[in-house]
Amino acid sequence: MARMNKPQGNTGMAEKGEKIGWTGGFSGAFIWILVLSIVFLFQGKLIEGITGLLIFMLGIISVSFFTPWRYPSTLYWKLMVVPYLILLVSIFWSVWSFGGLEDSGLRWWNFLWVLPVFTPLIILGARRWEDRKSQDCI
Repeated sequence: MARMNKPQGNTGMAEKGEKIGWTGGFSGAFIWILVLSIVFLFQGKLIEGITGLLIFMLGIISVSFFTPWRYPSTLYWKLMVVPYLILLVSIFWSVWSFGGLEDSGLRWWNFLWVLPVFTPLIILGARRWEDRKSQDCI
C-alpha cells in the first residue's frame, strides 16, 4: 500500500533550509577552533588545546540551544548574541595561544577583518522565526 504524505509545499523546505543554515553556518564558524585546538594538543600545548576545546564545545552548545525555532518570538539578534560573544572570545584565545599581539605579528587594524562577520546581525537581527508564517501568507 502506498504511503500518502501530506503536501508540505515550500514552507517545510524553507524551514528545513533555515535550520540547516543556522546550525551549519554557526557550526562552520566554530570548526577552526576545533582544528587549531587539536594542533595545539599535538604540539604539547595542553592549556591552549584544552581551552580551545572548551570554547569549541561552548560554541556548539550555544548554537544548539539558542535556535530561533526553539524561541520563535525572540528577535534573531538576541539569539545570535551568545554565539557571537563566544566567537569573539575565540579570537582573543587564538591570539593569546600564539603568544599575544607582539608574537603573532598582528596589529590592532588586523581585527577590522572581523567586522563582516557581523553582517547577519544587521541583515537578520530584526526578524523572528514566527515572522515567516506571516510572509508565507502574502
